[in-house]
Amino acid sequence: MGCGRVGILLTQELCKAGHDVSVIDKNPAAFDRLPPGFEATQVVGLGFDREVLEEAGIKEADAFLAVSSGDNSNIVSARVAREHYHVPKVIARIYDPRRADIYERLNIPTVSSTRWAVKQMMLMLSHPREEIKETLAAGDLFRMRVQIPPHLVGQKVSSMEAEGKILVAGVDRGGAGFIPVPSSTFQEGDFIAVIVHKDALEALDEMLNETGDH
Repeated sequence: MGCGRVGILLTQELCKAGHDVSVIDKNPAAFDRLPPGFEATQVVGLGFDREVLEEAGIKEADAFLAVSSGDNSNIVSARVAREHYHVPKVIARIYDPRRADIYERLNIPTVSSTRWAVKQMMLMLSHPREEIKETLAAGDLFRMRVQIPPHLVGQKVSSMEAEGKILVAGVDRGGAGFIPVPSSTFQEGDFIAVIVHKDALEALDEMLNETGDH
């Protein structure tokens, strides 16, 4: 929802990634700013109007991104998408950072500023929402909760770390937690609390996904 600068950039990135995209904006002229070559469904209306949302395909949507110019419109439409249509991934843009805590209590991740918003939303969409718990340091760091895959069972916890990039802050084992020491090893069913630099997300994925390089 929203065909301003963020909405246009998101439409481009999502279309390039092969996704089907619908764009909602109350101003028909807003769609004139969409560059040619990007196939996106255009729906004129308010993003919290259920008829408008359903015309845009909300019932089949995998994600809903509220990026209009109004904080109130964004949060209301995001709540409708999350609570009424149960869209798996809902993210709202805000302009007033003082409202972020309120929105987070509604279990709706929020982002701000144009370029950072696009980068963060693409990252959030490409990683399971339940893994990313929060962003830190203006979005440079992620705090994530990740289950240890079978191929890492028996390996040292330190094998998951990369200096300056990935830090395992804690291990959840059967409901009890501990901070790992150099001799700690992973056991089946472990979850880790990990701090990851944004540039190391792909490296973390490679560690978690068993490949021929391991």
